[in-house]
Amino acid sequence: MSSTSDTTAPPVERPAPHTPWGRVVGLGVAVAAVVGVLVLAFSWPAVTAEPKDLPVAVAGPPQAVAGVGAALDEAQPGAVDLLPVADRDAAVAAIQERDAYGAIVLGEAPEVLTASAAGSVTNQLLTGLAPQLQAGLAQQAAAAGGDPAAAPSVTVTDVVPLSPDDPRGTGLTAAMFPLLLGGMLGGITISVLVVGALRRVLAVAVYAAVGGGVLVAVLQSWFGVLQGDWWTNAGAAALALAAVAAPITGFVALLGRAGIAVGAVTMMLVANPISGATMPPEFLPWHWGEIGQWFPPGAGATLLRDLSYFPSADAAPAWLALGLWAAAGVLLSLVGHLRTAGGVEPDAEAARDEALERAARHGEPALHA
Repeated sequence: MSSTSDTTAPPVERPAPHTPWGRVVGLGVAVAAVVGVLVLAFSWPAVTAEPKDLPVAVAGPPQAVAGVGAALDEAQPGAVDLLPVADRDAAVAAIQERDAYGAIVLGEAPEVLTASAAGSVTNQLLTGLAPQLQAGLAQQAAAAGGDPAAAPSVTVTDVVPLSPDDPRGTGLTAAMFPLLLGGMLGGITISVLVVGALRRVLAVAVYAAVGGGVLVAVLQSWFGVLQGDWWTNAGAAALALAAVAAPITGFVALLGRAGIAVGAVTMMLVANPISGATMPPEFLPWHWGEIGQWFPPGAGATLLRDLSYFPSADAAPAWLALGLWAAAGVLLSLVGHLRTAGGVEPDAEAARDEALERAARHGEPALHA
């Protein structure tokens, strides 16, 4: 009785076929186009930015206020929008409530009030008004037949200064980008590693809570960039992270892996350029600055700045915007979960198909889900 061998030869590995030339060219063009879009998105705000209708409070005699307004409009047409207030105290209150970026106080002791915590760009612009105001007072004295040198001196007072640990505000401005990048990385990582829409919602909640605490521990406890109540800042940072991460996982639950690209493009190339995180929203053309405040990067940057330096400001719109984005992400996840009736989601199907293709290509037995 003859015996036969049960052993079979191992499958021969075949090299992967070369990428078609047409696809190579198309890929190169597509990557170049992506680079162009990135350059446009990040350079457009800086190139097109210019002061426009920047709210500045002004207190003093009506005739003097009218003269200052005319002089400012002649020097920089449309740059400043003067908001008349009763006196210096009202001007300070307008700055602290973020109704104005600064103020001009006219009278016997002329003064320019600034708020370096509102941003370096507006602080420099307002500080530059002091020499113009001084020159105007000298001209008025000369026109009245007096000595121009006898005109009252204009003082500059920073009523909302930055932290001594971050006197130029560079740390506060740079701290806003980790909120966006951290939220995106969290959303993408959770989308790739966690299967199940509801499980992703829980993962985002845990990630945002822990990540918000870590961010504030570094930015406030260590570097001193943020000010104010530690736990409130941590809650704001956590909500900002969730407002970026949750929509990404929601898009994935609804669209599959393509949702990662949709979420990342929305946050990085649409919301970030109009966020006003590095310059006042009023500097952006049209109404893009106002629109940007309703996206997570803009709302998160405004909220943390207000909580740190402007506790009297109305932070409700920023809280609302972040909460709406986080809730929208959860809602998208629930819709995706219900659409599949708790079964295999689009991204899981794609992963299974890839595994079957790979197994067929190498002659391996496919594992059934």
